[in-house]
Amino acid sequence: MDNTKKHSVLSWLEEYWPIPTPFLALYLTIVLTLFVLNKDFGLFLIWIQTPVYFLHQFEEYVYPGGFLEYFNTKALGSSRKDWPLTKTYSFWINFPLIFIGFPVSAILAGQIDISIGIWTAYFSILNGLSHLGMFFRDGYNPGLVASVFLNIPVGIYTVYYFTTNQLIPLSSHIIGAGIAVAIQSTLMMFGFKVLKPKIKQNQNK
Repeated sequence: MDNTKKHSVLSWLEEYWPIPTPFLALYLTIVLTLFVLNKDFGLFLIWIQTPVYFLHQFEEYVYPGGFLEYFNTKALGSSRKDWPLTKTYSFWINFPLIFIGFPVSAILAGQIDISIGIWTAYFSILNGLSHLGMFFRDGYNPGLVASVFLNIPVGIYTVYYFTTNQLIPLSSHIIGAGIAVAIQSTLMMFGFKVLKPKIKQNQNK
């Protein structure tokens, strides 16, 4: 594939990657309900983090959408709706983490050790809480409804279920929570330590 075609494919992905999220969420939930729910409920809870997050992304980027505009103008204080957080950045943040990281972790949880997937529940909680925090500062932000009604409660229940049934040791909870904190912290640092300074640099030109 030549560079022109590669650029074309990437451009298409950067523009349309969130569109199939509700359909993927529905399909995956049906499959999980049919083939995992009654067989291994703990594994089901790890897997269900993925469709939950698909719906979160749908709210952020499709309907009602507008997360890029919100984050640029409200969180970063930019005068532009599409910068410095761009569609390209958004794709490379979301796609590898949720479309690849979440399901791969769930697969490894089923094939190797279920503790491998617990970080997804902790991350879902943390990211949901970040949307809740932004709500108290700015009001509604895209992703808030999914955070309040899906990410946070499903994530908390998953951690509760794993804890009360002693499915994994405390050390695995600590590692999983640590991974989630590290990812969330990295995302926040990227936003406020990498992207936000670009606004000031642009204003000083």
